Order: sequence, then C-alpha cells, then structure tokens
Amino acid sequence: MRTKRPILLVEDDGVDAITVSRALKEIHVTNKLVHTANGEEAIEYLTNTNNILPAIILLDLRMPKMNGIEFLSLRKEDPRISLIPVVVLTTSDEEKDRIDSFRLGVAGYMEKPVDYIQFVEVIRTINLYWTLSELPELND
Repeated sequence: MRTKRPILLVEDDGVDAITVSRALKEIHVTNKLVHTANGEEAIEYLTNTNNILPAIILLDLRMPKMNGIEFLSLRKEDPRISLIPVVVLTTSDEEKDRIDSFRLGVAGYMEKPVDYIQFVEVIRTINLYWTLSELPELND
C-alpha cells in the first residue's frame, strides 16, 4: 500500500486472519495489520480517536456479535469512518450478501479462495488496486 496507515482486518476465524497476514508479508506489504474479531470490535477500534484510521478495511461478513452487514450499516452513519474503503473478503457466495454489501458502500467483494496461492493472488489484487487508487485524505 502506498500509505503507511494500517490495514484493518475484521475476521473472526483465526486461521483466515493468519492467512491474510502471511499473504500480505509474501507480497511485501509493510503496513501494520490490525485484527479485530467482529464488527463490534472494529467499530470500537475505528471510533477510538487514539487509533490511526486504517487505509482500508478487509471485512468478513459472517461473524458473531456484529456481522459484516451490521458493521457496514453503522460505518455508513459515521462521517469519520464512512470514507474508509472496505473490501469484503468472505466465504459467502450469496447474491443477497453482494447486493447488501454494495448498497452499503463497499469498494469490492471477493470470495475467499480455499487454495493458498489463489488467496495470495486475491490479496495481491486488492493491494494493487489500492496502491493505484487515489484515496481521500482522512482526518484522524
């Protein structure tokens, strides 16, 4: 990523979180990875003014306490965090989840591949897109 802001991963599965971390290292992304286990923890992180706002949020949809769709709804209501790009990274292939996600302002929707090499390519694609994108300046 071009910016040195952290990447926020909202993911309840520990194995998937480790896989994302390894994939980012493999493609030489040096941004700090901040991991929260559900939407509730992510909102707490994002609304804490002591934290640096992330450059991007990688979001799973199916999580306990507050799922990804609920998180997206709350995010959209908060002007401080609503401009942070979100890419859904999930196992859900349901059309309703895609439609709801885009209605709530996601920048992309990717299904998690089972194969590690394909997973790395998905992360590489996300990184390339955000490296080339002109993002708004966020005020912390």
